[in-house]
Amino acid sequence: MEKQEFITMLKPPNLIYSWGGNVCMSLSEQVKPILDKLNSPTKLELREALLALDINLDELKPLLQSAEDKPYYRKLLYQNDEIELLVMNWSGIECAPHNHGHSYGWIQVVNGTAINTVYEVKENQMPKELFSQYQGEGRIFFAPKKGVHKMNSAEGTSLVTLHLYSPPIKEMMVYDLKTCAACIVSDDCGAWWPEHLRQKVREIQLKKGE
Repeated sequence: MEKQEFITMLKPPNLIYSWGGNVCMSLSEQVKPILDKLNSPTKLELREALLALDINLDELKPLLQSAEDKPYYRKLLYQNDEIELLVMNWSGIECAPHNHGHSYGWIQVVNGTAINTVYEVKENQMPKELFSQYQGEGRIFFAPKKGVHKMNSAEGTSLVTLHLYSPPIKEMMVYDLKTCAACIVSDDCGAWWPEHLRQKVREIQLKKGE
């Protein structure tokens, strides 16, 4: 069993390539010099890079759209071979438990309050909920490789989060606790059970935990 380690730190309150392919050059120029220096970054180096970006809500607002019937709307803000930077605008719908494939990273709460729930995972078994934490504006918490969690916005808050991962996420696994199943999803699917067959890379039936 891999240790689940979601570390929380505080950032003072204070892009880019959109998911649809549009570029905002001013923000891209802002982050590129910092992010392009990263080469197989350590956990600390990745955290320091996110802090150095110093991106605030006003810079992100023009890029945000409604999540509609999904847990969040996301935009890919910057990506190279080593890292990816995303912003997510949350709807108040809880996302499914999931990991980030072979990637690790830091999540920053730019606005609102997040509820982050962490799971224990044993091979071929359903995730078991360990604890939930409220992460307020300015908080930064670590998402370890293969760590499983789910997120939602706290009631009455408009949650916006910034995510910096290394390497870019591939083969994310999403869990369906009702059907005891897991699915590795395609890159265009978020942290929810895929709606389209093409988004299901591999589906796995799991055992209930003891």
